Parts: sequence; structure tokens; C-alpha cells
Amino acid sequence: MNFPPRFPRRPLALLVAALPAVALADALTLDSVVVTGSRIEHSSFDLPAAIDVVGSERIGADNARVNASEALAAVPGITVLNRQNYAQDLQISSRGFGARSAFGVRGIRLVADGIPASMPDGQGQAATFNLDRAERIEVMRGPLSAVYGNHAGGVIQLFTPDGKGAPSVETNFSAGAWGSWKADVAAQGEAGGVGYVLDASRFATDGYRDHSSATRDQQLAKLSLRPDADSRLTLIANGFRQIDAEDPLGLKWDQYRAAPRSVDAVALTFNTRKSIEHTQGGLNYERRFGDDALQVSAYLGRRSVIQYQSIPTSAQRFTAATSATSTLRKHSGGVIDFDRDFSGVSLRWIMRRELAGGKLTTTFGIDRETSTDERRGYENFVTTSAAFSLTCGSGGTVCGVKGKLRRNETDEVTSTDPYVQAEWQGERWGFLAGLRHSTVRFEVDDRYITTGNGDDSGSVTYRRATPVLAATYKLTPALNLYASAARGFEAPTMNELFYSGANGSFSFDLKPATSRHLEAGVKAFVGDGTRADLALFEVRTEDELVVAASSGGRTSYRNAGKTLRHGAELAVDSLWAHGFSSRVAYTWLRAVYDESFTGSGGTVAAGRRLPGIAAHTLFGELAWRHVASGFHTALEAVARDQIYVEDSNTRPAAPGFAVANLRFGVDRRYGAWQLKAFARVDNLFDRQYVGSVIVGDGNGRYYESAPGRGWLVGAGARYTF
Repeated sequence: MNFPPRFPRRPLALLVAALPAVALADALTLDSVVVTGSRIEHSSFDLPAAIDVVGSERIGADNARVNASEALAAVPGITVLNRQNYAQDLQISSRGFGARSAFGVRGIRLVADGIPASMPDGQGQAATFNLDRAERIEVMRGPLSAVYGNHAGGVIQLFTPDGKGAPSVETNFSAGAWGSWKADVAAQGEAGGVGYVLDASRFATDGYRDHSSATRDQQLAKLSLRPDADSRLTLIANGFRQIDAEDPLGLKWDQYRAAPRSVDAVALTFNTRKSIEHTQGGLNYERRFGDDALQVSAYLGRRSVIQYQSIPTSAQRFTAATSATSTLRKHSGGVIDFDRDFSGVSLRWIMRRELAGGKLTTTFGIDRETSTDERRGYENFVTTSAAFSLTCGSGGTVCGVKGKLRRNETDEVTSTDPYVQAEWQGERWGFLAGLRHSTVRFEVDDRYITTGNGDDSGSVTYRRATPVLAATYKLTPALNLYASAARGFEAPTMNELFYSGANGSFSFDLKPATSRHLEAGVKAFVGDGTRADLALFEVRTEDELVVAASSGGRTSYRNAGKTLRHGAELAVDSLWAHGFSSRVAYTWLRAVYDESFTGSGGTVAAGRRLPGIAAHTLFGELAWRHVASGFHTALEAVARDQIYVEDSNTRPAAPGFAVANLRFGVDRRYGAWQLKAFARVDNLFDRQYVGSVIVGDGNGRYYESAPGRGWLVGAGARYTF
């Protein structure tokens, strides 16, 4: 690894030496039951895929349960970069897929309680995950992701528990560095045969960097019941609200080195910020007919966003800054304002039969999803003087406010995906085959047609079939070998299509990226308390979507040539004597352009590394719990290799780093009361490093600083009636 020269390696060496193999803090489960991949309950040990389960003990491992980055850091193959920017959410990539995303999550299917958190175009927001009530998160990488359609990188599913048993109420509060705090109240139980889970929380922070404060409100309601002995119905509703979360943008290299907590002046000039209101409801219904089952899911929701970007006034309004009568440019402005209505339905029929001495499970299904945006764009400035000026603060020009309308359109995305999947499991051999056909249609109805801004209406449709094959061989009861192969594809998202045409217009010419995935792996139980998973993989992609230009919060894309990703993922979980447990997760990933292409800055030679992707990542944890007292503690280590920030690999890469975190807490029960308290220190040695990067930023503001040493304390109480 290439660590920063200023980083003394000895503390890391001592720390890693203390982590012989590393784990979950409370109750490690070495063989979890999963539904991701096979779509039915399945032992993770027997599934022919790289899949990890993050349990509630890790999700709530002495932290505020605000960011999925804390929970997913322990999963190999997954990189979650906390941008310290709640206006733009986390950067999540799986085997490099999704690393180029300017905001949110793309290339990875996000699902919460069976309801998609990804839109039909493939863009999703991990912020809508309710981590307070999460029971587990299933994370799958590799070829089996192809059975989920337009998401080549992987699948991340979150599950909350059903309400059951005696009613209980719970409250939690935590506070920490940089003015951060979170309060949460919840209730769960069962009454009249109906289980319920209710949760509401508020999180607020001043932010580690300047101009990065945010406030978030989340709500969750879940009802579960059994209409009869053969059926089950679950109703789910959730809400997310975040108003005027400040966006500190990225920093140039010299700015980052001199003042990592600072912001570029342009963020203050335009008061860059983002507001989100998201509500969603859905249902899951299952009815069994003997060994067969019908599963139905349906959902609908609404998402409203207003984002103020740092687009220069000169780029938006005029061909020259000389006269108020200059010609309007074809530009959609510096304020994004849209209201999105989305919905979907999923039907699935599962049949189970005995065949050739084994069990055959066949699934027939279809997914249909739709989203419709009423999208507007405005200038991010107004002028109150006839003596117009393009300079903010002069000539009556005020920036960072909603100005004249520059965009007005309706955007619709629909996806229709029928699929079939069959799995046969014998005594030693298991085989899985699946085929999905995805149709993704984008349609634009442009209603802003003026001089210099023509009609951008149009449509484009992408169609692909994604087959998958896999086999498992049980060499011994404690050792499984598997192999899998698939074809995958990623259609451009609506945001990638928006500005990728000529003069920043909508592009109907972008192609979907198509890929071929190969994976082989070993899963083994070693002794009575250790499980090891090793996966080797290769992904070859054609028409890779890459950043063409990125400036002021707006990114355009183009198709490059071929790319190659290959690597290895290793996870080792161990339960030791005297209350110790451990986990280690390591990823090696070589992601390169496999042929040269012409980018915005010139020719990019074959062999250059894909930006936003680290070659090496390592997570380690050694945990200890004293059962009698309820006291527990853990030491964590996180290390990451350098990350290139643009295609040519010539700009300074974000250096590699290694940090350590320490946490401890206590859980005690007193009759009907269950009490807990915790404290943690992150970045124990106060290292300065780049937490995430903005790939291809045209202004050179690639770097987003990670926090220095930070602290967090919290307490909670639950009362069971």
C-alpha cells in the first residue's frame, strides 16, 4: 500500500499484529440465513455467491446509526466512502461499480424490506435506509447480481424485524464531536395478532468541514399480520426529510493540504445546499399453496429535491459578460428542482419439487417500476439592477437564490423485467441458472423551448438479457467450492443522460455498459469457531460509462472502451475463548482501462487505473465481551490504498491511509428495563486523510477531507410491558 509519507506505520503494524482474524462485537453468527440471490431462504454457506450478512450487533456497534458506512466497512468487495457531505450522501461501490457516481448510489441494487430504494434507472439513496430498526443487511457481489437486472455491481438489502411479543418502548440519544447529536424513539410489539414497529429520529450536525451542517428526520412504520395459516402480509411506510443540508463541495489538492476543513469560496458565494423530502409506502404479501408460494410486492412514493449548485453565472446566462442583452445560452441553470412520483409492483411464483434425488426450486417473476419527474431548472442568481453584472455581490446581482426559469420538463423512466430462476440442490452438488430480460425506457417531454434552447423531447430504450449460471460442490460438510458466471449491464441513469449531449443537453446516444462476470470461491469452517470465505473474480466490461466533465456539481458522461476488473476478497470470522471474537476483511482489486480511448483531457492509455477505486482495502476488528457484566469493547483498523481521481492518473491521487477506532459500552437488564451506554473514539491517532473523491471534477476540486479524531457518547433505555 502507498501510505502518506507523514504517516508513521509502526502504530498500524502493532495494531494489525493484534488482529489475528477479526469480528462482530456481540454475537457472531458464522452461517446466516439469507434470501438475496436465491430469493428464498438459504444458508449463506451453501449459496454460490460472495455474500455477507451484517447483523444488528454491527449496525448498532456503539455508534449513532446514521451512516451505512460504519456497518458496511467490514464487508470485503464493498467500498463506502463517507463524504462528510450529507447533501450528496455516501459513495458506495461494489468491485468498483458505482465509484464514478457524483452523488448517491448507482450500479448497486438497494432494497429495504423487499421495497426497492433504487429507482428504475438504477440510481438510489442509501440515506433512506432506517438503521435504527435494522435487523440485518445482506450484501451480495458478483455474477448472481445479474438476476436483479440493471445493477451489475451487487445488491444491498436491509431488513427490519417484525413486531412481536410483549409491547416495548425504547429511546436512544447520542452526542459527539462537531456539534453532532441524534435522538430516537421507538415502539414495538404485537396486539390482536398484528405486529408493529414504529420509529422516529432526528439527527443534526454542524459538520466536520466548514459549510457542511445538516439536519435529518426519519420515520418508519411497519405492520405484519397473518390473515390465515398460509398467508402473511406486511405493510411498510417510511419518511425522510433533510432541509438545506449544506454542500461543502470538494477541495483542490493545495487547499486540502493547507486547510482540510475549509471550503472553496464558490460554495459560500452560491450557498450550495440541498433539500430532500422522501415518503414511501409498500406492502409484501405471501401465500403458500403446499410447497409452492405466491409473493406479491407493491409500493409507491414521492421524492422532492431542491439543490443549489455552484454553476458560474457566466456559464448559465450569457455568451459574454458585456451586456444584459447578450444571447441566452442553452443551459438549465444552477438550481435543480424536481418532484418525483414513483411506484412499482413485483410478482413471483416459487415452485419446489423433488427431482433426481435432490430438491428443485423454480422461480418465475416479473418486476415493473416507474418514476415520473416534474423537473425544473432555475438560474442560481437574481439581479435587481438595470446595470447587470455577472459578478456575485455587484451590480445588484445576488447569488445562491432561485432566479429565472431555464428548464421545465417531464421525465419518465419505466423498467419491465421478467425473469426465471431454477436451483437444484443434491447431497453434494448444487446448480443454479437464471435468465432476466430488462427493458429500461427513458422519455423526456421538454416544455421549455425558447430562442437558443430547442426542443429536447425524445426517448431512448435499452434492452438486455442477463443470464447467470452457478454450481456448488460440497467437498466436505465444512468445505464448499463454487463457481459462477453471468452477463450484466448498466443502463445510464437519468442524471447521466441529462447533460451528456451536445452543449450540455440530454443525450440519447449513450450506450449501456455490458459486462461478463466470472467468480470462483471457497467457503470453509475451520475448527469450531472460524469461518473463512475467499472469492476470486474477473469482470470484463464494454462501453464503460466514464466521466466526460464535472464542474460546479454537474457531471456529464461518455462511453469509453473496454475495462478489466479482477481481484480477490477474503473474510475470516472467528469466535475465541473468554469472550473474544474477531473479523478481518480484505479486498484486492485491479481495475484498469483495457484499451485506450480519447477523453476530455486527451488520450487515456490502456492500463490506466479506473478512478475512484482503491487497489487494496483492509478492515480488522478484535472484540471482547464480558457476559456477566454486559461490558464490551472493540478495537477496529481500517486501511485503504491510494485512489486516482481522474482517468489519466496524472493528478495527485488521494493517498492511502490507515486509521484505528476504539469503542466500548455496557448493556444491562434490570427487570423490565434494558439499559445501555457507550463511547467511541474514531481516528484514534488523529490522521489527516482524504475520505472520498469527486471523480473527474473539471475545477480540480477532487478531494473531500475525512474527519480528524472524533468522539461519540450515547445511552439508551428500553421498557417492556
